[in-house]
Amino acid sequence: MTIDDEAVIWSAPRDEIAERLTTQPLVIVMHGRGSHEADLPALFPFLPEGIVFASLRAPLSGAPYGMGGWTWFPLEAAPDGSGSPAGADVGAAADAVLGWLDRTEALHGSPSAVAGLGFSQGGMMSIELMRSAPERFAAAVDLSGVSAIRTVAGDEVLAERRPPLFWGRDAADPIIPVAGVERTAAFVPRHFTVTEKLYPGNAHSISSEELVDVSAFLRTALSLEPREAAPPA
Repeated sequence: MTIDDEAVIWSAPRDEIAERLTTQPLVIVMHGRGSHEADLPALFPFLPEGIVFASLRAPLSGAPYGMGGWTWFPLEAAPDGSGSPAGADVGAAADAVLGWLDRTEALHGSPSAVAGLGFSQGGMMSIELMRSAPERFAAAVDLSGVSAIRTVAGDEVLAERRPPLFWGRDAADPIIPVAGVERTAAFVPRHFTVTEKLYPGNAHSISSEELVDVSAFLRTALSLEPREAAPPA
């Protein structure tokens, strides 16, 4: 399972990436199932400056599952109704992203920090990347996603370090199973310093209010310089 390097959509021109990553953090952006790498870059203008964003295409075609776009995991869900994929499939997807990160750092150099940001299935990926390689990630943003059912050695590291996690969702999300939300609500406070926000009316989407909160979270979690206040009129 491999990430297509040529399909990545960057927030900066490719010939500027190496220079920018010497001083700026990298945020890996991951779409939801049945979507594609061009979905979430529309959010880049609403997120903080001083970050290099890279929107990845999930490695599996959605066609075998009767849908368009791409998916991070096969869609056979766990029998407990939680909507969680098999742990081995989650691990393979995380390894694919970590392989992409290895290639990116070999080509462009190591960024000042790395974080994951994802929506729905991509939100699960943001958590699972930190579980797979806690030493490589400074923070995670999970939008309308849940944690996976699996046992990972990195969980012990997370429980000790408690890195920052933003978890935004609508309590009435019609897509995410309640069992998955309950599992995540029990798991993340024991392993992360959690900023949890509820957005009534969002359903399974991202609102402008949520983006304001995500931006504030990233500025703090990634130690960005605050924006200068506008001069009085």
